[in-house]
Amino acid sequence: MTSSDEPRLYGIVAKASAKAGIPMPRVGISNVNIPNAFAFGRTMRDSRICVTRPLLKLLSDDELEAVIGHELSHIKNRDMIIVTALSVIPLICYYIFLSTVFSGYRSREGGAVTLVIGLGALVMYFITNLIVLYVSRVREYYADAGSVDLIGRPEPLASALYKLARSTLHNSEKEVKAVKSMKAFFAVDPTPKVSKEMKLLLEADVNGDGKLDAYELLLLEKKANSLGFTSRIVELFSTHPNILRRIARLSRYLH
Repeated sequence: MTSSDEPRLYGIVAKASAKAGIPMPRVGISNVNIPNAFAFGRTMRDSRICVTRPLLKLLSDDELEAVIGHELSHIKNRDMIIVTALSVIPLICYYIFLSTVFSGYRSREGGAVTLVIGLGALVMYFITNLIVLYVSRVREYYADAGSVDLIGRPEPLASALYKLARSTLHNSEKEVKAVKSMKAFFAVDPTPKVSKEMKLLLEADVNGDGKLDAYELLLLEKKANSLGFTSRIVELFSTHPNILRRIARLSRYLH
């Protein structure tokens, strides 16, 4: 895509890249019918940022710049490489487990050893999977911090994440399933949010303007504390932080 194809998006990416001090990534637009954005690439010079058309319609310029800043932070921090490399470890553990299952037991002693190795590999598969998910969530927080540092204030990113969270309510099961392999790289998990989270998010938007200002961010921080143990367990198995806690966390960057 060139500047003449989508001057608004191209200009925002160029401006944000210059601020971040990294080479401008290639820019693309996806026809996926879900508002979102993602970055990929092996190196900073090989990196790409892609946004969906619904995202361009949903966000204002400063909100779009905040999301682009988030994706640029992923590129700058080399998050795609880190998470992808870590993801190999659970696969190795699972391969070892399968190898022991199909190797057969040639003797009683050998069979016992093989069984122990197989069970150990299976346990490590689950543990390392949880570690990969944890690292993925932490990198999202780092990317949020990088976006705020780039923009200079947290409200645009908070509003963008709020709008993206609200938009998940309109995502059909078929649409979410179609992007299942990509959703770990999305700015926001496109899976529809549970009712309690959305209820608290909507309550924080006191003036109902569809955005979050400084006062509403502080209000949301208090509401996030009301989330219970169940939400923390669910978060353990997610590539993204709990959206309510994630947005509320941005209040710490208020001046």
